[in-house]
Amino acid sequence: MLEKEVINFEKTAIVGIVTQNQSEEKLNEYLDELEFLTFTAGGQVVKRFSQKMDKPNPKTFLGTGKIDEIHHYVKENGISTIIFDDELTPSQQKNISKIIDCKILDRTNLILDIFAQRAETSYARTQVELAQCIYLLPRLSGLWTHLERQKGGIGMRGPGETEIETDRRIVRDRISLLKDKIKAIDKQMGTQRSNRGAMVRVALVGYTNVGKSTLMNAIGKSDVFVENKLFATLDTTVRKVVIKNLPFLLSDTVGFIRKLPTQLVDSFKSTLDEVREADLLLHVVDISHPDFEDHIASVNQILLDIKAGDKPVIMVFNKIDAYRHLTIDEDDLMTEKTTKHYTLEEWKSTWMSRVGEQNALFISATNKENFEEFRERVYEAVRQIHITRFPYNKFLYPDYKEAIDKEENE
Repeated sequence: MLEKEVINFEKTAIVGIVTQNQSEEKLNEYLDELEFLTFTAGGQVVKRFSQKMDKPNPKTFLGTGKIDEIHHYVKENGISTIIFDDELTPSQQKNISKIIDCKILDRTNLILDIFAQRAETSYARTQVELAQCIYLLPRLSGLWTHLERQKGGIGMRGPGETEIETDRRIVRDRISLLKDKIKAIDKQMGTQRSNRGAMVRVALVGYTNVGKSTLMNAIGKSDVFVENKLFATLDTTVRKVVIKNLPFLLSDTVGFIRKLPTQLVDSFKSTLDEVREADLLLHVVDISHPDFEDHIASVNQILLDIKAGDKPVIMVFNKIDAYRHLTIDEDDLMTEKTTKHYTLEEWKSTWMSRVGEQNALFISATNKENFEEFRERVYEAVRQIHITRFPYNKFLYPDYKEAIDKEENE
């Protein structure tokens, strides 16, 4: 008889602040996402803390009263980890740890931990380790509290490095080594990309957990790992796909997220090169998510950051099977209609119509709803790029409808 696996989730509390630039509604959205990130990492959120402030306290991020409140709650409820929604400075992390006796993490640290769990290949593990080392270097000072009682004196004078300086040097050497290793792999991957010839390259981009890997599996008959958690895919997967008789390369890339740590953007440069060198981007959006417009803005910003904002894009609104909108009763004269009450048809007549009739698709990758329309649009876009590159191949790849008629006649 098989033993049932018991997963022990860490008891966790999450913390955020309401500022002039971040409303309470926006904070709740971020904390919802932070809770999902915590669950992905193996934690169970049992309490949320928030505080209204003009700006974060430079010493302890929160006010002293709120820190004391969290401290008492942690002691009484056996909380093992506190996670802050914003990145803490090394001194803030150190000061909070002195008051609250448990693990103190921030959003960046949490994302790096998830990436470390998800990294499968040697390349992904190298990238994650580099990002972790860059994050760790300025925070080493907080790790040597066991040496605080050594104030010097008899027998403690003389030349030599302190333990923390030794550690800093080790981490710097490790960063240098990892950068050299990544450079070598980048060169190798660049050679691999150049060996693919002049085939049209299509890249799936989008927020994390929007269904890119599911779509990759559906269109490319692949077996890419799929899970309803954030950052299920970390390694770029490239597959040759043929629609009708038109071949092209399709790559599934790492998902983006709001407040993506800069260390990850730097260390995942080569992974993002697949996006930079693509001829066409399929921007996948989870339309069932209440904040999908924010997700689009975040992805567009990261595309600009990695200098891929000028690529032709097809917007693919996925998970239409899961889309639910709020309704207003006929006799309800008080509730004001917002975007959360829009039906799919109403959404299509908003800014989505200005994306271009040919550039906005509404599908369900799981149920393969509107999939034929999706295949036709991708075929036509890839065909256009291909015949621009190879005009003499125009007759090999007819229009999609002509290709279907040709198949039926055969």
